[in-house]
Amino acid sequence: MSLKNKLKNNQLSIGSWVMMSDSISVDVMALAGFEWLVVDIEHTSIDLKAVENLIRTIQANNIKALVRVSKNEEVVIKRVLDMGADGIVVPMVCSKDDALKAVNYAKYPPHGKRGVGLYRASAYGTKFEEYKKWVNEELIIIAQIEHIDAVNNIDEILKVEGVDGIFIGPYDLSGSLGFPGEYERQNVKDAIKKVIDRCREHNIPSGFHVVDTKPEELMLKIDQGCTILAYGIDYFFLRDSVVGGMNKIREILKK
Repeated sequence: MSLKNKLKNNQLSIGSWVMMSDSISVDVMALAGFEWLVVDIEHTSIDLKAVENLIRTIQANNIKALVRVSKNEEVVIKRVLDMGADGIVVPMVCSKDDALKAVNYAKYPPHGKRGVGLYRASAYGTKFEEYKKWVNEELIIIAQIEHIDAVNNIDEILKVEGVDGIFIGPYDLSGSLGFPGEYERQNVKDAIKKVIDRCREHNIPSGFHVVDTKPEELMLKIDQGCTILAYGIDYFFLRDSVVGGMNKIREILKK
């Protein structure tokens, strides 16, 4: 079943986050069996040439390649899609108008306003008609809900045709409430619960980026009703493994 259909059916799907530009990290993460990987160009130094190489590597491993774009902006969205990305994650979608912009930038007329570029996605122009059909049927558009304004406008955002799911961004959401990173505060938890509940009512997949590499944290979000989950970050897996290993070695050497 395609990722698009899994989202439509609200079936559980687990992926992860790529923040390193070397494609070796993608090859290693593919060993874990993720269904999709998000290449992050909002909070990294990954340039567009590296994005293209990462998309190729992800897809070569039979994984869906999504890109979190730098912002909800026309040019960057069409460039990563023309490179062949399977979908986009759009940050700071705070209103119905923001969601409409994302859809318009990603889809061709009459469903959107995207300009035509004959690049990798359309086999360099040789399969544009096939690609246009694919965009309508399989392209993934995920809106990131990471501000209290988005929480307050969540019903209108979820009504926008073309939005396939949402990711809750807990760090920026807590920051919009005045407490960045303190997402265990009750008002932040209440905001997250509201989004998940509204997604369930609208039958739209709710997602969450569980940056912690502890599997228990991911299971908590599944229990809360999230069905599209990003587990960890490439360098968090590296960090936690090497730091944890060295800490254990030091403990053993002290004995």
